[in-house]
Formats: sequence, structure tokens, C-alpha cells
Amino acid sequence: MKTNFLRYFAFFLVFLRIAQISAQKLDPGNSQVLGIEIVPIEHATAVLKWNNTTIYLDPVGGKEAFERVPQPDLILITDIHGDHFSLKTLEALDTGRAKIIVPQAVADKMPEVFTPQIDVLNNGDSKERYGITVEAVPMYNLREEALRFHPKGRGNGYVLHLNGKKLYISGDTEDTPEMRALKNIDLALVCMNLPYTMSVEQAADAVLEFKPKVVYPYHYRGKNKVSNVDRFMNLVTAENKNITVVPLDWYPNDDF
Repeated sequence: MKTNFLRYFAFFLVFLRIAQISAQKLDPGNSQVLGIEIVPIEHATAVLKWNNTTIYLDPVGGKEAFERVPQPDLILITDIHGDHFSLKTLEALDTGRAKIIVPQAVADKMPEVFTPQIDVLNNGDSKERYGITVEAVPMYNLREEALRFHPKGRGNGYVLHLNGKKLYISGDTEDTPEMRALKNIDLALVCMNLPYTMSVEQAADAVLEFKPKVVYPYHYRGKNKVSNVDRFMNLVTAENKNITVVPLDWYPNDDF
């Protein structure tokens, strides 16, 4: 009798483990911290969920990339490059109820049909939508050889103020003085891909200076290579164990 019980109990544990693995596969890579859920889509594209509000960040990839998430209430676009701005994707999505926050350079590329939805923010501007204050912060290159990629003033990083929490989205940038001067950031999405943005070492050094509570490496595929996210995590946590680094899979369709 005891042997049968142990056998059934062992079968139950195996079944439970299989169920746990299956559940993980149904929702790979999502992360929820401080009430903010981050769903990576690919590279610079993500869906953020907070307080029944759905935010699309740099939506590219076509309608099919967003089939498993709610339609957007708010859309944030950081820059004009194709890995951040896709008019084809915006036109394919159901964005009828969404406000779209963009820098002027992006607004200039959007047809008039979107005009009623658009809020243009320049660096330093802010706008409140759906209980979220969106602050546009500079994103640009510092290295002489990279200045042509992202000139200062064209694109926006963003700081979202979410009921006392602050989420920073770097966009395409190097470790600018404006990034390093950020204060009281709870969550940060930080890019790191050469030659277009910054190195792993630059990103780690900046994070150690502005000290977000939680940092998500994203936008880490560069020219013919992927940045070493493990090295970034080790550099950060070796110096400041109070910063949590959360690595998510931003390239589910690539085989590296």
C-alpha cells in the first residue's frame, strides 16, 4: 500500500513538472515587476501593460506580431529608423482608440489620417495620457564615427511616470549626460549594440551611475553580432548588487 502511494505520488510530481514546463512555454519571456508587465516582441519592440492600459513601444513586425496582446491604448515611437517606426505595421493594427506619442521627425512621415491621434513631443516635453505622464528625454550618439546614426534632438527616449513608479526607455542612444543624470528610475530598458548605439561597457557604466532598481537589456543585436548580455549583467551586479538585471529573449525567431 505504501509502495503504491509513493508510486502515485512520484507520477503526480512528474505530471506537475510537465504542466509547469508547458505553462512556461505558453508565455515565454514575459516579465512583471512592480505591477508593470513587459512583453518583448523583438529587438526594440515591446508591449507594456499597466493598470489596464496597454502600451506599444516602437511597434514593427506587422499585425501578426501583436496577435496575442490587447489592442493599444498608447503607442510610443522613439525614432524614424525601420526597427522603431513602421508605417505599414501601424496601418495594419487596430489603433483607433490609441494616442500616438512621437518626435517631430516621425510625425513628418505619418499620413494625415493619424493626425488626430498624434502628440508630438520634443526632448524635454511631457504629456499626460491615461494616467501616465510621458516625458521625452534626449537619445543620441556621442562617438564621432556614430553621429550620423542618431543626431541629438531628432529622437526621443521616454520616462513614463506610472503612479509613483518611473520606467525609462532608452531608445537608440549612447551613455549621454542626460541618461546618467536620471533619478529614481524603477525600471529601465537599456540598449547596447554597436556600431549604432553603445557598447556593453558603456551601458553598464551608465546604469551603475543612474542606478535603476531593475534593468532590462534590450535592443542588443548589432551589426553581424549580438551583444554579450551576460557580461553586462556581471559588470552591473558585481559593482551594485541592489540593481536587478532581467534578461529576456528579444530575438525568439533568430538562431544565434
